[in-house]
Amino acid sequence: MNDQFQIRIATRTSELAIWQSNLVASLLRDHQPKLQVELVKVVTEGDRKLDTPLSKIGGKSLFIKELEVAILEGRADIAVHSMKDVPNQVPDQFSIMAILEREDCRDVLLSQEGYNLENLPAGAVVGTSSLRRKSQLLSLRPDLSIRDLRGNVPTRVEKQRNGDFDAIVLASAGLKRLGLHNSKAHDLSVSEVMPAVGQGAIGIEALKEDQNLRNLVSSLNNDLAAHEVFAERTFSRYLNGSCQSAIGALAKSQGENLMLEGIVGSPDGRVIIRKKTCGPRRDPEEVGNELGRLMREAGADELLKLS
Repeated sequence: MNDQFQIRIATRTSELAIWQSNLVASLLRDHQPKLQVELVKVVTEGDRKLDTPLSKIGGKSLFIKELEVAILEGRADIAVHSMKDVPNQVPDQFSIMAILEREDCRDVLLSQEGYNLENLPAGAVVGTSSLRRKSQLLSLRPDLSIRDLRGNVPTRVEKQRNGDFDAIVLASAGLKRLGLHNSKAHDLSVSEVMPAVGQGAIGIEALKEDQNLRNLVSSLNNDLAAHEVFAERTFSRYLNGSCQSAIGALAKSQGENLMLEGIVGSPDGRVIIRKKTCGPRRDPEEVGNELGRLMREAGADELLKLS
């Protein structure tokens, strides 16, 4: 931080990223009314290269690296991320200092007709660039034609409205935050499509050594969300998962316990491994590692090699 009353937030330039950063700014001002907050807008490589699947150009880390560079160069103090975009391992000098209260973690099937997975027409064209979504959709509806869909949330919605796709799949959280979740959006159950690791959660990243920032930002941390997200991330890290993997997970707090369920699928959806475990909420890393061990014993590594 430049001083006690100023903080600069590195953010991507998409509408959703700006919305999330403004939310963090508002929450920080609630805790420190005199605090001045500035958004430092960064056009990342992932936002520039919209004509190529992420899996072919380096994955979702392309949305993160340049925000971290802005912090390292002293142009920003913190970065705000959708946690589903954050690689399992952040650089050693950085730390995820807070996880905000989590929004709906489910995926949504969006169409002009309000289709669900059962009444979606045979051979329908469905847009998504996520191998996780593709695998699970094909496991339920192998007749579907899954095509790549890139761009920010409003752009994806517009492509569907223009008839480029019969339906598209997006995260419910992004639609809700931008006011785009409507009666045509069908929420997919977790049993149909397991969410991405960290989906629906907003995280705040900063340099690990900055104790002043930690003291300020930690006031925004939601303990339940943090335990859930870190269990999911540990599970994915155990299996070396990434956006190039058909891997998903969801943790839910139940009293002092943490229930964690995950899936690993083949790219064509013909094989889906689904396992769950339970452990103490105070030790999300152990819960995540345990699910990773169960998945590995069930053959998850072999499936992930197919991605």
